[in-house]
Amino acid sequence: MTFIKMKDSPPVEKFGKFIVENLRDKGIDFAEGLTKRRWKAPSLLEMQSEIAGLAEPQRTAFIEAITRTVDSAMHDFLFALQERKDIQIVVDGKNIVELSDGIHGEAYSDEGWFAKYSRHKTYD
Repeated sequence: MTFIKMKDSPPVEKFGKFIVENLRDKGIDFAEGLTKRRWKAPSLLEMQSEIAGLAEPQRTAFIEAITRTVDSAMHDFLFALQERKDIQIVVDGKNIVELSDGIHGEAYSDEGWFAKYSRHKTYD
């Protein structure tokens, strides 16, 4: 994993690091916490018990499903940003959609945001 100082990174990379760490990784971390009964909220206890009771292959499939769901939602969100001109994300005074040749594809590839900034596996 490559670490880039936020203040020194270009706006698109700064946004990518932010969204991967604060959306993708936190979503997957939450799902992994469910498999380990990590959460104390009463509304989660029964669900955690059910998930933690799954066999290892089913727990692995659960995490893969959550990861794919989060990744798909991120892709669709970023694609929608690209299509909408009335909604902008501005980082360091720059519209990140205008700086990218396809903001929805920035996360993918061996040099994309997932590879550079995520602590979690990607699925092809």
